[in-house]
Amino acid sequence: MTTFQANAMAAAIAARLPFAFPVLPTPSSDPGATGRAVAVAFTGTPGATIAVQVVEPDALDDGSPGVALADRLHPVFEAAVAVLGAGALGDGEDVEADAVFTVAGAQVFDFVNADGAVVARAAVRIDDPVAASRSAGPTRVSRIAGVEMELVVEIGRTRMAVRDVLNLEPGRVVELDRAAGSPADITLNGRLIGYGTVVVADGDFAVRVERIIDAVDGD
Repeated sequence: MTTFQANAMAAAIAARLPFAFPVLPTPSSDPGATGRAVAVAFTGTPGATIAVQVVEPDALDDGSPGVALADRLHPVFEAAVAVLGAGALGDGEDVEADAVFTVAGAQVFDFVNADGAVVARAAVRIDDPVAASRSAGPTRVSRIAGVEMELVVEIGRTRMAVRDVLNLEPGRVVELDRAAGSPADITLNGRLIGYGTVVVADGDFAVRVERIIDAVDGD
């Protein structure tokens, strides 16, 4: 599947999950899953299979605690498949999470709260990667154009032993793994999308985009 398509669906899911607090989708480094999840099939061009696992269903703030989780998550799935265009969305099914999160071709996302805790997870698998790459036209993408995603500019990083971190104090200089003048990484929801130069605009730090990585390069 295309990275763009998967990120767009994850953003739509994050925007629609009925929590009382905002959540941010991030690509998961652990595709494994235990417990149960709700999965749906979408028939269209392309088709897709989407699964959502809520860590604590009682934390959902939709006023329907007595309703089946599959029904409570149906608007979430509708928001996700809107990215793909016309098609038929099936009914949600309660399944073993491991069966849908580890399937070949699935891309897994963690949804985290402001404290960084994972409150939900989703697995997205698009059946036809070629069709998916062609379906991200402006009309369909405009349906989620108002969804906010986290853009991060990173000038460098380093690894430190715990003892060195504990010894940090004001005035200490920490060397990063990047030479002065090197371009900064621009990431969207944890995914590298381009490079830029850090500048100052109206007294604030900003980034001048120098290069955007094509979706094909980021797959």
